Amino acid sequence: MLRKGFLSALIGILAGFMFLAVSQVMAQDDEDYPQEPIIFTKPVKAVIFDHKYHIEQGLDCDSCHDDPFEMAAGTAEENEDFNMKALYQGKYCGTCHDGESAFASNTRCTLCHIGVKGYNRLMGKSEGGHEHH
Repeated sequence: MLRKGFLSALIGILAGFMFLAVSQVMAQDDEDYPQEPIIFTKPVKAVIFDHKYHIEQGLDCDSCHDDPFEMAAGTAEENEDFNMKALYQGKYCGTCHDGESAFASNTRCTLCHIGVKGYNRLMGKSEGGHEHH
């Protein structure tokens, strides 16, 4: 039979592990990541990225930051190699979108590439690029 002190210590340790697990889940639920999708407009208009979707898939900030993406928004677009060729070579989104970890960068294009019309819809603009009132 287990001694009362040992059993209490075991329960305490298990409670500690449960607290840590719940804390990690709650930290992701705290929504410390950008709530609005990021819309890349370079080199083409427009590509959408949704942090929330990726968090829901089990990724955390360290999965992408600081490698393959810097934490500061917009820095990837400043790089000359921020293009599909680099993705196909395993850089940026292509780090995971390789056909094994996630769908390959050269498939399901319209999932990310929303184009000018999609960009205008998200920005509340009409077909001619004018804002809706």
